Amino acid sequence: MKHLIYPTEELFCDNEQKKYPGTAGCVDFLLGGIGTGNVSLGARGNLTTWQIFNQPGQLNRMPYTFFSIWAKPEHGKAVARVLESRLNPPFAKSQGFFRNEMAGLPRFDSAEMGSEYPFVNFKFTDDQMPVQVSLEAFTPFIPLNADDSGIPGAYLQYKVKNPGREKVEVSIAGSMNNAVGFEGYNNFSFMQHAGERVNRYRDDNGVRGITYTGSGFSDQHITWGDMALTTTAPAENITAKPVWYQGQWTDGGEDFWQDFSSDGRLDEASIYEQVGSTWAENSDFSFLHFTDKIGSLSVTHSLEPGEEKTFTFILTWYFPNRPKMWIELDKDRADINAGNYQVTKNYYATLFADAWEAAAYLGNEKERLYRESKAFSNAFFSTTLPGYVLEAAADNITVMRSPTCFRIENGDFLGWEGVDNDLGCGPGNCTHVWNYAQSVAVLFPELERTMRRIELADEIREDGYMPFRAYTPFDLPQWEMTPSADGQLGSVVRLYREWVISGDDAIVRECWPGVEKTMRYAEQIWDRDGDGLLEEPQHVTYDTELYGISSMTGSIYFAALAAAAEMAEHMGHAGDAEKYRELAQNGRRKLDEISWNGEFYEQIVDDVNAYRYQYGKGCLSDQLLGQFMAFNAQLGYVMSEEHVKKAAASIFKYNFVERAKENVHAERAFILNDEKGLTPCTWPNGGRPVFPFVYYGEVWTGIEYEAAALLARTGQVEEALTIVKAIRDRHDGFKRNPFSENESGYYYTRAMASWSVYEALLGYEYDMRSNRQTFAPRLHADDFTGFWCNGKAWGIFRQKKTQDGGLTQEVEVLYGGEGTVKRGK
Repeated sequence: MKHLIYPTEELFCDNEQKKYPGTAGCVDFLLGGIGTGNVSLGARGNLTTWQIFNQPGQLNRMPYTFFSIWAKPEHGKAVARVLESRLNPPFAKSQGFFRNEMAGLPRFDSAEMGSEYPFVNFKFTDDQMPVQVSLEAFTPFIPLNADDSGIPGAYLQYKVKNPGREKVEVSIAGSMNNAVGFEGYNNFSFMQHAGERVNRYRDDNGVRGITYTGSGFSDQHITWGDMALTTTAPAENITAKPVWYQGQWTDGGEDFWQDFSSDGRLDEASIYEQVGSTWAENSDFSFLHFTDKIGSLSVTHSLEPGEEKTFTFILTWYFPNRPKMWIELDKDRADINAGNYQVTKNYYATLFADAWEAAAYLGNEKERLYRESKAFSNAFFSTTLPGYVLEAAADNITVMRSPTCFRIENGDFLGWEGVDNDLGCGPGNCTHVWNYAQSVAVLFPELERTMRRIELADEIREDGYMPFRAYTPFDLPQWEMTPSADGQLGSVVRLYREWVISGDDAIVRECWPGVEKTMRYAEQIWDRDGDGLLEEPQHVTYDTELYGISSMTGSIYFAALAAAAEMAEHMGHAGDAEKYRELAQNGRRKLDEISWNGEFYEQIVDDVNAYRYQYGKGCLSDQLLGQFMAFNAQLGYVMSEEHVKKAAASIFKYNFVERAKENVHAERAFILNDEKGLTPCTWPNGGRPVFPFVYYGEVWTGIEYEAAALLARTGQVEEALTIVKAIRDRHDGFKRNPFSENESGYYYTRAMASWSVYEALLGYEYDMRSNRQTFAPRLHADDFTGFWCNGKAWGIFRQKKTQDGGLTQEVEVLYGGEGTVKRGK
């Protein structure tokens, strides 16, 4: 272990969650279900990014869309505020803030945000406000229930308490622009649309509010659909202005604020018999010809002294048409803009007919959806691990509900590597990136199984060639590039993981032919001499080929051989099982003989500088990648246990940097100045190639979590925690978004390796083929509580030390069938 990098009290802190002030300008908390698109909340409590239109839209903002509050004590003066804290610098805009940002309206003095996924909470403060206001927002998230975790909408629950001695009347209004047909922005940040938009008030099926629709354009357009802003409040407590006054300049905003701030209620329509600006006759400026269709919904309650009431709003959307293509390049964007695309349906469009139906479901099922989502949140955040560890695992759940991931109408779960502002990065369920991710496989195994089927049944060719990017779900020609050795062999390991997690061998039976093809392909292409090591060029996740022998790909080969042996035996192919085990044994022995230097595994290549982008004698953070995957798949050790422990220690010893400025490289920079992090490779014994592999100096959180999980599994807990704390310290809400660990894009898939660290520290092992699970907490073992989840159930595990020195264990099932879980030995 290096010298103590963090004080003990910081490293081994309790499970309290971080709070973010309204000034934390990088915070962006995503609301929305799996594969539905998202609406975000910033640390001020403000609605920020709208990515609900079937493509990445990191810069999408919704003009004139906000919540506001009006409060009047019985004998006092009314106070009205936008329900968010004051705007943060910088303010250096060429025209100040645009009119449609409503920056001139009064806001709360401050806000504080906290999150226990899937819930985000805000506390607003303002000395002039006669009531106390907080917000709890969430989209249902229930592990093992993908449909109820994939609803296109969110709850925003404002809780208002009267701390005074007299009655206070309170109204909260939500205002939202109609974005149906959205096609971008003009130079004044007004939204541009296809067709016409229509807002109207509606009351049926248990919810009341405004429905936002459109007409006059194709129902195949990717932003064809509708939206809704609703509430379950009684009709007598509701007033609405379905469409703001369509005037010039700021007329609509002025009218709304004067109307709402006067008495907290809204007039349905406003009529003004006045002469407007004649400039409109000679100019087509959008602010002179106001066409935005904003609708506002207000709920009013009276609060007695000491009373608290909840104002519940439900925001839903329905944009069913997803482009039947991967939108990654400028030419793809040009095709979208020109309308040159076909569409498939989002999976959520098979669950709901429109946004109103989704709102009604959320309204009528709210008690259950809240209870089950809260059961998960409470159980997970009761875990006796440091708060930053829980944040790392929970906050990266966001990835599966971000624009990175989506679900098409047949139920297939698809994903980018990450997303940029308006394009995706790395299409097609990239196998060598998804190798690292664990969250989806554990929490929603039915979704992860669709990925294995795509890889091992749909994409793989008869000769064993498997593209590492999937195009067949969109009926497109296959990706033509050298197969990825780490990704393809990793698919075999992950198939075994899916079998162990679910206990259902249907996926094995379906994909077994693909496993056989893959193992033959490995023998014919990468391991031509049949010695259990891959010597031929191997394309890997560094977007290059490794030459010679590398423990990175070799360890994945060992894990794939172990997994294939188990599956072969199950399928009645005992001879193949024996062959795979013998290959793995021979390969392990030879790797230790030629690659192990006493501290870590080196790349064995005749002349490292004969090829660009190798690592040679370097200490590679990914050198045990296959072992990491084997642990995730419950395969145990597939390499020398002693060497794994020593190599993990060396990865930390040599590759963890305490000050980024000392990590000199010409790559992209993900850590800066005095920040800490784990680099992919260093050369402690010299031998650095002239041109090392691309990305050698970058810091990827997915690799950091991989190393941390390996350290935890091998008993090196302090080192594991140090890595995780460094990651989360960097994502503090000011420098980076804690809900988006970026690599090649926002919401990067590899970051879902964070769940592996959680399982490693829990000491959690399971095999649902025999309904068995065991726990061996690596922290606070004398008094431990922890959340667990397998493919059949989830709940809480408790362990306590008894007076006689023994341990008692209790497993509580919170969700899942009875009798599905037995305690292991």
